[in-house]
Amino acid sequence: MAAPTTAFKRVLIKLSGESLMGERDYGTDPERLAAVAASIKDVHDLGVEVAIVVGAGNIYRGMAGAAAGMDRATADYMGMLATVLNALPLQDALEKLGVVTRVQSALDITEVAEPYIRRRAERHLEKRRVVIFAAGTGNPFFTTDTAASLRAAEVHCEAILMAKNGVEGVFTADPRTDPSAELITEITHMEAIERRLRVMDSTALTLCMENRLPIHVFNMDDERNIVRIVSGERIGTLVHTPA
Repeated sequence: MAAPTTAFKRVLIKLSGESLMGERDYGTDPERLAAVAASIKDVHDLGVEVAIVVGAGNIYRGMAGAAAGMDRATADYMGMLATVLNALPLQDALEKLGVVTRVQSALDITEVAEPYIRRRAERHLEKRRVVIFAAGTGNPFFTTDTAASLRAAEVHCEAILMAKNGVEGVFTADPRTDPSAELITEITHMEAIERRLRVMDSTALTLCMENRLPIHVFNMDDERNIVRIVSGERIGTLVHTPA
């Protein structure tokens, strides 16, 4: 029986922390976590090598009061640690499904995660292990979007799958506040930067543009969307620089 055809051999999935909240105000919902892990397993079962960067909005939302007025670098380090708190339960949920997973942290937390080493990460991917990159870039003033762009370029991913929470893709305006906002199905990196569209921050977008990394922005509320994109379907918004 022939193996299923996929559009990519290696991808990086950028998960927002909010995509793990479910109906909670903050924190992680176990049922939602299990559903996200199952959709990642489906992609992995297609033979695609999967790297993941997860945000921390679900945790940091609960810490926002404590971080108010705090030094920016200190607050950013708190956010990096919060991404580790998301990476570990995601690793656990994947391994419960039989998917061998490694967490690599940009901050030194050797008791719970490997240090980030590019060649080791690539070797894990080649051995069909899912790799979760935690703690952002390890530096303050850089977002997890930038971490996703950087890691995807470093380990030679063919695309970034940008999972949004409750939003179908990139819109001309915020659809939650502007009923006239329209979905953009395809746009270049430069157009997204010039129009200041909410795809990624400008540093992350520029990094993707310079490395010709396409970004597929889609709604994570339907977990099957990841499999559809990997299978070649056009879902949400494609941000790319045509050859």
